[in-house]
Amino acid sequence: MRRQIVALTCVVLPLAALVTAAQSRSAAAQAQTPEPVIAEPKGVDLDALDRKTDPCTDFYQFACGGWIARNPVPADKRSYGRFTELQDRNFTILRRIVEAPGADPSTGSGSSRASSRDEGDRRKAADYYAACMDESTIESAGLGAIGPDLATIDELLNPDDLPVLVAHLHGDGVPVLFRLGAQTDRADATRQIAQVDQAGFALPDRSYYLKTDEASVELRAKYLAHIAQLFALAGAAPEKAADEAKAVLAIETALATASLDRVTRRDPAATHHPMELNALQRMTPNFSWRKYAIAADAPTFQVINVSVPEYMKAFDRLIAATPFADLKAYLRWQLLHESADLLPKAFARADFDFFSRTLAGQQEQPPRWRRCVAQTDDRLGEALGKAFVEEMFGPQAKTAMLQMVQDIKGAMRQDIDAAPWMSGETKKAAMVKLDAVVDRIGYPETWRDYSSIRVTRDDALGNRQRAIEFNRRRTLQKIGQPVDRGEWSMTPPTVNAYYSPDRNNINFPAGILQPPFYRPGRDAAVNYGGAGGVIGHELTHGFDDQGRKFDAQGNLRDWWTASDGAAYEQRATCVADQYTAYTVAGDTKINGRLTLGENTADNGGLRLALMAYLAGPGAKMKDKLDGFTPEQRVFLGWAQVWCENARPEAERLKAATNAHASNKYRVNGPTSNMPEFQKAFSCKANAPMVRPNACRVW
Repeated sequence: MRRQIVALTCVVLPLAALVTAAQSRSAAAQAQTPEPVIAEPKGVDLDALDRKTDPCTDFYQFACGGWIARNPVPADKRSYGRFTELQDRNFTILRRIVEAPGADPSTGSGSSRASSRDEGDRRKAADYYAACMDESTIESAGLGAIGPDLATIDELLNPDDLPVLVAHLHGDGVPVLFRLGAQTDRADATRQIAQVDQAGFALPDRSYYLKTDEASVELRAKYLAHIAQLFALAGAAPEKAADEAKAVLAIETALATASLDRVTRRDPAATHHPMELNALQRMTPNFSWRKYAIAADAPTFQVINVSVPEYMKAFDRLIAATPFADLKAYLRWQLLHESADLLPKAFARADFDFFSRTLAGQQEQPPRWRRCVAQTDDRLGEALGKAFVEEMFGPQAKTAMLQMVQDIKGAMRQDIDAAPWMSGETKKAAMVKLDAVVDRIGYPETWRDYSSIRVTRDDALGNRQRAIEFNRRRTLQKIGQPVDRGEWSMTPPTVNAYYSPDRNNINFPAGILQPPFYRPGRDAAVNYGGAGGVIGHELTHGFDDQGRKFDAQGNLRDWWTASDGAAYEQRATCVADQYTAYTVAGDTKINGRLTLGENTADNGGLRLALMAYLAGPGAKMKDKLDGFTPEQRVFLGWAQVWCENARPEAERLKAATNAHASNKYRVNGPTSNMPEFQKAFSCKANAPMVRPNACRVW
């Protein structure tokens, strides 16, 4: 799950194959290929169990061991779990939508029932996908798609013109030096203001540039070789490519050094520094923000949130002190890196070899159709999303989910009211915030209009650049405008969910409200453990260590008494220390502070789901099903959505960069804290799944 400020669950990064043989068929034959039919159990997934393991010893292995044994990580994935299993099914449906004959303008119009705008959006998505699939055209174009940008970089002679070039590259989606956009004003959540933040280095985290252990030094040497390889593929002589790679690494290292680390950024106050634009200009005298704003076609603004002032000062010193030729090499590298996957195969292969194989252990690229579906969903997601919703998420499912949300909100009211560590004053404010949470299920009420984007079937990279520019213009035009609280930051087919603290809403795309999370007619206990746990997770984010700092309207405001705030932090520290003790890939510790919000939400979400089930559908249900009591089935419903295999490299990468713990501990962490689990499975007091000093925030 994901919050708007910090990503909550990385569930769509690894792309896996369900249909590989179909790659060689004609488009027409592919369009007729049915989606995989997967028999979904009406209760617990019994085949996923490992009955040789005692649930009181390792509940994750008990719940998922059978599934794990049957589902090794495919060569084209970093990890494979129930999230990716569902995303694969969703992508197969999206593939059929974009490959349907009616989506190709050469085969006639689409369904007569569809509006002209719907048809236009669907065809635009089909064209975007078709261009991405057209490898021969991409190969023959060479560097033609980015040739003008490369020439502009090479021809840049006057450092004073750097802001104009940076604005142009940002419009193409190349995140050089910094990023500028719009954000909700944390002091007034009804309006949006400009924001500038750190960006501009390609390795996954600042620590990759700064750590001095042998493995990190070796990895940077491989990264240096990769940069030089792309420069050489673009035509540079070997010696020049090597020298420019060193310059790039030096610049990125300087930017990374000045950046805030991920744990520090978890505090919203750490990135809240609104100031007058003139103050930013005085802070960065070597970069003209007026030139940049004009070139970016940004509206006039006077106030901007400078997320990391020290970074901006360092960025300004860097561009003043760095030889101009080195800066141009850095800009050229960033352009090549961001474009590589839609350039000729040699570039795409080199990019994959380092960023996926070396960093994450992935052995092969996913089938091209899946990569292209993912890109289409990413850039034109609501054009595809409407068709997906029509097929996969009817009104009945939305009504059922809204009822489940209300049940879980009711459980949270009880939880807050019963909290012995909170004063009445803070409880009252918490209830006000909870009552103000807006529930959004499935899809947006107003669909995005993509009519202004030009998409052709023979310009894959150009299509992406124009789609990025479209979204960038939309973002910049929000500056100074009221907040649009109806906007979604995820597409409907996404297998994910999020809480937005500045808008105080919880959001569940249709893509995640499918099996194994939710299935109409399935045992309510399993549905509450899966989908209910996800709902409880997102709701708890409103009261985690970040979310609790925002009020009911989404303003960054401390509504806690001092003593209640201290009591909260004491409880949160227990959770952080618990997860810091967990190890992944044999040698890597989870960062309990980085993952604190997610771990708090997992613990709270599962407890709320159980409470809601027992007060609702489970109030009269006492019988066993599949040999398990209702309480046991809720716990298994939660555990079985997290079944996963992951490569060691991917686990280490996740531990360094991701706000989520390893899936094993998303199961064993919360359940080991719950007396309800101990009782449900009759665990002895000294069992591994019973923590002697259990942690609890919510």
